[in-house]
Amino acid sequence: MSSPVTAGGGGAPEDQGAGGEVGVEQGGRGTWRHAAFHVATTIATPAAYAPLPFAVASLGWPLGVCSLVVGTLVTWCSSLVVASLWQWNGEKHTSYRLLAKSIFGPWGYWYVSVFQQVASVGNNIAIQIAAGSSLKAVYKHYHTAADGAMTLQQFIILFGAFELLLSQLPDIHSLRWVNAICTASTVGFAGTTIGVTICDGYRNDRKEVSYSLQGNTATKIFRAFNALGTIAFSFGDAMLPEIQSTVREPVRANMYKGVSAAYTIIVMSYWTLAFSGYWAFGSQVQPYILSSLTAPRWAIVMANLFAVIQIAGCFQIYCRPTFAHFEERVHAKNRSCRSCLWRLMHTSAYMTVITLVSAAMPFFGDFVSICGAVGFTPLDFVLPGLALLKTSKLPDNLGSQYAVKVLSVAVAVLFSIIGVLACIGAIRSITLDVRTYKFFHDI
Repeated sequence: MSSPVTAGGGGAPEDQGAGGEVGVEQGGRGTWRHAAFHVATTIATPAAYAPLPFAVASLGWPLGVCSLVVGTLVTWCSSLVVASLWQWNGEKHTSYRLLAKSIFGPWGYWYVSVFQQVASVGNNIAIQIAAGSSLKAVYKHYHTAADGAMTLQQFIILFGAFELLLSQLPDIHSLRWVNAICTASTVGFAGTTIGVTICDGYRNDRKEVSYSLQGNTATKIFRAFNALGTIAFSFGDAMLPEIQSTVREPVRANMYKGVSAAYTIIVMSYWTLAFSGYWAFGSQVQPYILSSLTAPRWAIVMANLFAVIQIAGCFQIYCRPTFAHFEERVHAKNRSCRSCLWRLMHTSAYMTVITLVSAAMPFFGDFVSICGAVGFTPLDFVLPGLALLKTSKLPDNLGSQYAVKVLSVAVAVLFSIIGVLACIGAIRSITLDVRTYKFFHDI
């Protein structure tokens, strides 16, 4: 594979071979089932499930249900659009960045590069906080304060050390069995959490459960903005071309099947947990649903363990774009003879930064919202429709063409506005939390 060359005039790096990129596997070997494992692992994480009841509670029943349904349909269709464009001009584009460059030119490359990094880093900060919280919950089940309490930060560090080990695996395809286990854990987490949520819902005094929006007018508005970012985060998947590059021929057909299989799991579990969680706890539901659960304790422990296992795989998928940037520099400087050492160095640096931020500001809900607003909304809601229009991959029927154009533009404009509003809500929430809590607060 040739080394990346930077185009003159500040352009994007040139494609390598037929749209190849350092750190992305060339020549897919995965089946549609592997694709489904990867897609389900990147989207349906406990960090994506857990805040959904709180998001619905922040919007209320009508708007909450509509937002969740629309988010599902838009991202499902967007994923199929991205999958259809993987080889739109005859060349294979093995990363989202290179796909965007082939369609929009250099600005598309840098657009995706920036937002993909925001999505990847923000996602991993959020899910590392979630993993630490789940590990601490399991620990508290078996240890009392008299035994000496471990802090949330210590569990975040332990999880970070484990992820550093997994980061030495070379590519996404090498994670296929890890992600198969993670997909099973996704189902286990969803099933266990839904079961305990419904159980708690029946235990609660239904007369005391309120579904009214909490706070004054300003609080309600900003919480609604925050909730929109949370829903965007829950459907975020900024890695589809990278996943598609691991799939064997026929690539499009296998990817369509993989995406649809993953979304079948997502629809059944997301909607059930979001609505049952809000039904069970009303407006008092916590941003991380597991914090609202009370009994049975063994089932809550199981749900937390499933969460940690699933997050372990998701973290690896999302750190790969950042690793690819590092590896481009290594290959460009002909350091291949020491690639293992350099990989250990840059993965260690990455894990140190992510772990430090997660431990210093363990505000799970805030990172989820801002990551959804700034990272996933541009990539998963806005760009696919614009890419479809740019490539002219439209139906032959004139009426259908017009409908697709109008719908694509409407989705891009609507979700651009939603992204801005969600970002405002998230920034306000982070500002309030920083004022309330000290850094490295043990929540």
